[in-house]
Amino acid sequence: MNTISEKEAWILATRPKTLPAALGPVILGIAAAYGMEKCHFISGLLALTTALLLQIAVNLANDYFDAKAGHDNENRLGPLRVTQSGLIDGKKVLAAMVLCMVLALFSGLYLIFRGGTPAFFIAVFSFIGVLGYSAGPFPMTEKGLGEAAAFLFFGPVAVCGTTWVMALEFSAQAFVASLPAGLLIAAILSVNNIRDIDSDAATGKRTLAVRMGAIPSRYFFTALVTGAYVFPLVLALKTNTWMLLVFLSFPKAIFVIQSLWHMDGRLLNEVLADTAKLSFFFCLLYATAMVAG
Repeated sequence: MNTISEKEAWILATRPKTLPAALGPVILGIAAAYGMEKCHFISGLLALTTALLLQIAVNLANDYFDAKAGHDNENRLGPLRVTQSGLIDGKKVLAAMVLCMVLALFSGLYLIFRGGTPAFFIAVFSFIGVLGYSAGPFPMTEKGLGEAAAFLFFGPVAVCGTTWVMALEFSAQAFVASLPAGLLIAAILSVNNIRDIDSDAATGKRTLAVRMGAIPSRYFFTALVTGAYVFPLVLALKTNTWMLLVFLSFPKAIFVIQSLWHMDGRLLNEVLADTAKLSFFFCLLYATAMVAG
């Protein structure tokens, strides 16, 4: 018998464990703007708000459209999905997704006004990404492009976009910071897809993990996580020794890699959560190093 209340179901639908990871790239963008001595507080706060709302919208869209397409079913190994399980009516989930996108538009209007044409195109690109991630004529997750989309939207778009609306200038430092951030966000999705290889393959969802297979996908995850640390290492050796702070998160990185190689099925849910925590911790340390350096 299901004992989850409606309030708990809505919290579950937002996938709270993924939300801090969505804020990490924005924090990097704020740190880059601070380093340029152009830290516009209101823009930074609105960027954080907009990023959070868009991440919730993506999560709700994924919940609704995966259930509608039949990718989520009773054999699912991941956390409970509210649409597929019947906890919340699908129409309500879809309406909540639309509401989050409308709220994101309102919170982003000032950023568009301040940032001009570049900010407008970033906003349009982000909204298309929310809808095109799980739905539309070319759903990215079903075409094996989920990790690439995660890297792009949570890497260069989020970090450089935040710096732009705050400083109104392009920042090479923000772009470099966006690359490891994007790699770690892509790693979160990679764990998700490795866990769901069998169920996704059975329902015709051709994620990158389904296309690559379980073992190559684990090597891919390992490359994403370890690759993120190349950037702070190079910067620490060449320009900013404060970047060594980032390596305080490296034991956690080793832990998630080892866990992925030794776990399977539902146990990977914890690896996913730990990878999200790693991403946020990495971004906080990287941002601190940028400001200090």
